[in-house]
Amino acid sequence: MPRLNSAIVDQNQWLERRCFGTSDKPIELIADAKGEHGLSVSVCIPALNVEATVASIVEVIGREYVDRVQLVDELIVINGPSTDQTAVRARKAGAVVIDERDVLPEVGAFAGKGEALWKSLACSHGDVLLWLDSDVHDFDHRIVPAMLAPIIDDPEISFVKAHYQRTFGAAPTGGGRVTEICARPLLNTFFPELAVFAQPLAGEVAARRTLVETLPFCSGYGVEMGMLIDVWQTAHLGAMAQVDLGSRRHDHQDLEALGEMAFAISQVVLDRAGLGPGLEARDQYVRASGIGDGGVRLTVSPVSRTERPPMNTIPGYADR
Repeated sequence: MPRLNSAIVDQNQWLERRCFGTSDKPIELIADAKGEHGLSVSVCIPALNVEATVASIVEVIGREYVDRVQLVDELIVINGPSTDQTAVRARKAGAVVIDERDVLPEVGAFAGKGEALWKSLACSHGDVLLWLDSDVHDFDHRIVPAMLAPIIDDPEISFVKAHYQRTFGAAPTGGGRVTEICARPLLNTFFPELAVFAQPLAGEVAARRTLVETLPFCSGYGVEMGMLIDVWQTAHLGAMAQVDLGSRRHDHQDLEALGEMAFAISQVVLDRAGLGPGLEARDQYVRASGIGDGGVRLTVSPVSRTERPPMNTIPGYADR
């Protein structure tokens, strides 16, 4: 896809014209506009061991935007290799549940959220895809029309990213540690035009199929950052927008997991900046338990740099 022409030429204009809040526009009018433009919408939710949260998310979307107002045409949960009741609870709540290993079995399976996002293209049919996180507590269903309205209302917009204030435990702020100490500094250094995005790692994304089917997908933690940069390089800042969703409460990971996430994200940014191909393994030094004299031990973890090709290059995708 060629870079799109846009009258938005700088970041100040972008901040004025491409930053949205939760819309006051009635849901029925958004759904009517979707129909007038001949669009269909697929909500795709990647899920892995989220039995505590996935059902409530599916239930409210189904009730409000599939049954009450026909804003959503497909509601799909892409289940990873969950070992809990995620698939059972999502299906009981009303979602179509698809095991990601059953999608395009001929290409095999990689680990990571990016794999579920990429394969959701192959098992959904909407002109617009809305990807939502499945580990969110106190899910606010108003994010669905808020994320979809910019794309439905403006044909120039092809990609919408969420942003929000991240809670940390009982504190109203302090979450999003990898965003603030890794992702945003890297964007400011290598892709400063994208520094306008407040939450570059947000998992809530709405996008036109005609755009994202032309992009590669990182399989692991780097998928959100890779997609953000690839969309900007493929389309233009004027084709992108962000929506303020207020405050969000996610589960938090420990520091070792955050280190792994930050490393993967940094490798994606360096690759997109032309400084790759990156490292094959990550060395991490941690205090050796039980020594007590300041000793450390080295752990070496392989770096997952698997990346799926654009979906529109997969045989049979266009004809499915």
